[in-house]
Amino acid sequence: MTKIIASLIAGLFATAAFAQAPTASATSTAVSAPVAVKAEAKDSKAAAKTEVKQTTVAAKTEAKETKAAAKTEAKADVKAAKTEVKTEAKVEKAKETKEHKKAEEGKAKPAAEAGKVAAKEAVITK
Repeated sequence: MTKIIASLIAGLFATAAFAQAPTASATSTAVSAPVAVKAEAKDSKAAAKTEVKQTTVAAKTEAKETKAAAKTEAKADVKAAKTEVKTEAKVEKAKETKEHKKAEEGKAKPAAEAGKVAAKEAVITK
């Protein structure tokens, strides 16, 4: 039994000795931890800057595309308006031409009818 107690006590001393060794490296880890934190902060800062740049570029590209689309749409609207005005002008001109022809025919008919009436009167009076 004394041998067992002696081996247990020796084991406790051994674990105590080994348990203190990592404490010394923990101090060095504690010193290197702020360095690691700083490096990580720099990396995250660089990543954030890159993300901001990408977002800015994407926003500018989207703005350009939107502007180009609006410009194209405006041109299409102007072209459609011009076409509509031209079509209305052609229709109006066609109506005026028809009315003018009808007016000329209307003037010609009374003259022709007057000639017929005069010819009938001439025949009757002879």
